[in-house]
Amino acid sequence: MTLEARELSIRLGDVTVLRQIAASLRPGEITAICGPNGAGKSTLLSVLAGLLEPDHGQVLLGGIAIAEMAPNERARQVGYLPQHGELAWDMSVRHLAALGRLPHGDAGEKQIEAALEAVHLTDFAYRPISTLSGGERARALLARVFATDPAWVLADEPLAALDFYHQHEVLAALRAAAGQGRGVLLVLHDLSLAMNHADRVLVLDKGELVADAPPEEALSEETIMQVWRMPARWMGEPGARALSIC
Repeated sequence: MTLEARELSIRLGDVTVLRQIAASLRPGEITAICGPNGAGKSTLLSVLAGLLEPDHGQVLLGGIAIAEMAPNERARQVGYLPQHGELAWDMSVRHLAALGRLPHGDAGEKQIEAALEAVHLTDFAYRPISTLSGGERARALLARVFATDPAWVLADEPLAALDFYHQHEVLAALRAAAGQGRGVLLVLHDLSLAMNHADRVLVLDKGELVADAPPEEALSEETIMQVWRMPARWMGEPGARALSIC
């Protein structure tokens, strides 16, 4: 099902954080949201997840206004991973993943096992979260989202705490999720990862959508200069591009 933003605008205090954002996101793809600090990326993700109500416009999931969906139904359809996942108490990795089944009201053993396998934490299933590294903890939180088996996975900087190897392992898991027909929407700061792994990129600048296109177009050298105010040049072949600051 499509996830659609219709003319979204929102003010937080005296600041307009998003201005007239419109986009129709397709399942089966990885879409990256990129932009400088303060561009409105995390706010847009929260609005699309139904966690923040816009001052103007609406979000539609499969043609239904997300604000009108029952909370449990919305939680079954949209899996959201915040930038800083807070846990109220210590628990095992498996217990954390099992929390993803709460909207369904079932044990979901098969989904939990698949989620742990997808993020390579099967051997850590009974380890307390408190004993994990930052990167392992980030993957455990993603397992909770996968265990929900949602139609959409929305993740705010899911690669930030990961080393090079695990970044690519998690990206492979997200690509597999997209290959199964899910929509995947990520906030990414690393433009090279967005260029090489996203099917589509939304570029935000000061709350406005300045690009919505395949990565080669959305992250062109001209757009990087305009938005990040840095001269840069792409090097390498498609799928293995590196960004050089001039």
